[in-house]
Amino acid sequence: MEIYRLKDKVPEEEEKIKMTLPRHASSRPRSRGSSLFPLPSSRTVSDSAISDFLITDLKQGIKNPNRVNVFVNEKFAFSLDVAQVVDYKLKIGLVVSNEQLAEYKKASEFGKLYQRALEWALMRPRSEREIYDYLYKKVYEKKLDKNYINLIIERLKEKKYVDDRIFVKYYVENRFVKKGISRKRLEMELAKKGVAREIIDEMINGRNDEEEIDKLIARKRDKYDDDKLISYLRRQGFSYQLAQSRVREYGKD
Repeated sequence: MEIYRLKDKVPEEEEKIKMTLPRHASSRPRSRGSSLFPLPSSRTVSDSAISDFLITDLKQGIKNPNRVNVFVNEKFAFSLDVAQVVDYKLKIGLVVSNEQLAEYKKASEFGKLYQRALEWALMRPRSEREIYDYLYKKVYEKKLDKNYINLIIERLKEKKYVDDRIFVKYYVENRFVKKGISRKRLEMELAKKGVAREIIDEMINGRNDEEEIDKLIARKRDKYDDDKLISYLRRQGFSYQLAQSRVREYGKD
């Protein structure tokens, strides 16, 4: 089984499972949270099985109700997305091997990291490079498997949560709609964000530097004399000819 098994939204049938199952699976004292799945009445667990890896409880997460806390041999072991629990067919009373336990823990790591990346990506459009840098930092800090990075990015792209074209559109329309920015500077900034050249050219094709330079002149004309204003505009990526002609046309009141 692959650690890739998780879903962004809980399907209707899984939501029904969460709603219909008892909130307390046994009379034994438990840690905080509510049990999701009852101990199968048809199965008895011997003392020898308990000494192995036995799933003794499944509890709904407190902060995130779509995650399930899994207890093995009466101790918290890991948490999984509710969809992962369904996929792995986990239930109270299930005896698992050491290899299975290791796989579930890797699935837990992957699920948590994916959820954090998804939440970060949904705050505003992000470039693929931004997502990579974010995940690399998390993987390095928590000493996780680096293979998670590409798996998560591919899933986010598959679900359209990460798309460099959408990012460029957002970046251009929201970051500089009032300030004004030259095409040259915009290309440099997007390239630093990891956006491919062909996507940059496609998304900003037809951009008018004259309209953008006028925005800057309107904001800075009272702060600089003509020569300093032209120099400032050139530092912003506009050509000397365009800066000179537009500054002369505007003049000073």
